Amino acid sequence: MFTAQNNFIIALSLLTLGAIGSLIWQKKDRTANLIGNKCAIIASLFGITSALQVIFFQGNFALDIASNFPLLSFSIKSDLLSALFTLIISTIALLASIYGLGYVKQYFGKYNIGGLGFFYNAFIAGMLLVVTAHNALFFLIVWEIMSVASYFLVIFEKNEKKNIEAGTLYFIMTHAGTAFITLAFLLLYKYTGSFDFEIIKNNINQVPALAKDFIFIFALVGFGTKAGIIPFHIWLPSAHPAAPSHVSALMSGVMIKTGVFMLIRILFDFMPASPIWWGITILIIGAISSLFGVLYALTEHDIKKLLAYHSIENIGIILLGVGSALIFNTLGYGSLATLSLVAALFHTFNHAIFKALLFMGAGSVISQTHTKNIEAYGGLIKLMPLTALFFLIGSMAISALPPFNGFASEWLTFQSLFAGLQFANNAQWAFVIGAGSLAFTGGLAAACFVKVFGITFLARPRSDKAKMAKESSTSLQIGMGALATLALLFGIFSGTISQILARIAGSLNILQNSISTSTFQFNHISTPNNFGTISLASICTIIALVVLFTYLLIRIISGKRKIREDITWDCGTDLGPRMEITATGFSRSIITIFKNILQPTKEMQIEFDEANPKYFAQKSTVNMEIKNVYQRALYQPLHELIARLSEFAKATQSGNINSYILYIFVVLIILLISGVIK
Repeated sequence: MFTAQNNFIIALSLLTLGAIGSLIWQKKDRTANLIGNKCAIIASLFGITSALQVIFFQGNFALDIASNFPLLSFSIKSDLLSALFTLIISTIALLASIYGLGYVKQYFGKYNIGGLGFFYNAFIAGMLLVVTAHNALFFLIVWEIMSVASYFLVIFEKNEKKNIEAGTLYFIMTHAGTAFITLAFLLLYKYTGSFDFEIIKNNINQVPALAKDFIFIFALVGFGTKAGIIPFHIWLPSAHPAAPSHVSALMSGVMIKTGVFMLIRILFDFMPASPIWWGITILIIGAISSLFGVLYALTEHDIKKLLAYHSIENIGIILLGVGSALIFNTLGYGSLATLSLVAALFHTFNHAIFKALLFMGAGSVISQTHTKNIEAYGGLIKLMPLTALFFLIGSMAISALPPFNGFASEWLTFQSLFAGLQFANNAQWAFVIGAGSLAFTGGLAAACFVKVFGITFLARPRSDKAKMAKESSTSLQIGMGALATLALLFGIFSGTISQILARIAGSLNILQNSISTSTFQFNHISTPNNFGTISLASICTIIALVVLFTYLLIRIISGKRKIREDITWDCGTDLGPRMEITATGFSRSIITIFKNILQPTKEMQIEFDEANPKYFAQKSTVNMEIKNVYQRALYQPLHELIARLSEFAKATQSGNINSYILYIFVVLIILLISGVIK
């Protein structure tokens, strides 16, 4: 019988089959590609079915497999929160795999397609197990599977030196984060006596307040590193662009959300009583990450790196909702806490949709132009009209324009922040910072995607590759088209989706029965304090009517007049790419405004005509860069400190066996003394 549990197991089995099958057929690129992606497609369908069954029909399921290793149980459990993230992972994996069927063909004969299929399926399986693991040790195992598999996907195009460097940085940062996660679980085990999540939750009162504070800090650093919050984000802008585009869609749209998932699990399910400074900390980090993420995105001309920075921005927006929920819960406003968490969960799903869409759109463009530099694009709307349409929808969604999904979740986030200004007397200043940051972020995000879409798809081609571009293949169009449709549907039916998310949020330990689902209706959303009400279905209807009326009015006025086409007046000279506005020129004014934060540099090189060296410049080159503030202020000093400590430790490696025996003897004496004192 196809129960939720059986469907989930079938999904994992198919992913295992896809991974092994890809390796077996690795010498045949086409076969390996078909096996790897088709198994992932079918597995994702079973994953979606399992998640929907848990959410709407059958409720939770759990599976425990005994282990010979002490304290380790291969334990999985799917509750409403796990099912939601399983649904997100499976939905994006389904469409990314359909997209990958066509996208991977460009690697035939160049790279190992079987290896790609193996790690791709292992990556998806790892993410599914991460959000369903119910034992801390088992969680760390599947967390490592997800991390290692994604590392090999980042360095898949191994002939590019930058990809190897990006993968190395990612490997270091993800394991540094894992170290903090391990510390958090060890502290929980120390006081609860178990690695089982259910036992931890039931015995959390045995954990002292100070230990809980350390658990919070360790979890925030560990899972925040995976999520890409500032300042632990440095791996993300390098790693996500390095991977193949359908993998980038999964990493940026889904993988970083596993960090958000575990933060919600620990803060809302494991530790229901939290001091207010926890929520304020997350709220401030969210404000900083959202604002700085979009600022650095504005400076980028690498289209995939730009999108990666926007992932940092959107993780910040999600954390605004999470932080608000924690504060409201501490202050006793359960309804507002659930509203804030609904906003965070809704934006988590929405970001997965439109970010995957944008990465796929970028991949479609890159596959045709063979460059990530948007300065080399231009005029692609005529050559790749469907890609341009889908990318435009993704741009509007991420810019929070109605009636698309990004508007709905950001509107909910704004409402939770405004409610904080009204009710959170002890933390109003934090909500002021959060609301101001979100307002700035929304405006700057819109400006950034005006730049990206305009420079990429409008005007004239600025390179020979752009002139030769063609529309992407059918599988790529299906993947992008389905995501674009979801972006619209999630906006129109935001009331219904919010109603479902409210039930999921209410199932958590600290938020049970704190809000009536009647706050969210089929065609509108209302805040619990009646501060705001909105209906995206009505907005969509109005927009459609305005567009139809405008079209009919133009047809009536223009009548039967013929349209005459002629060349553009060019002021007596040929129009060329040099006359178009560049991405640098578009964003320069904004960079200047925020120069104290971004610290831009400008280098000019001028070559003069030998005949007239004083007056006539033959060639001028301007190079503008943004300093890596985090690298210089935080990670470079840390690197130097580690290097000095390593040099000091190197002195102990004398090669003398007597010295090593002395070290052991001294350690034993210290341990004996500490045991006697105890």
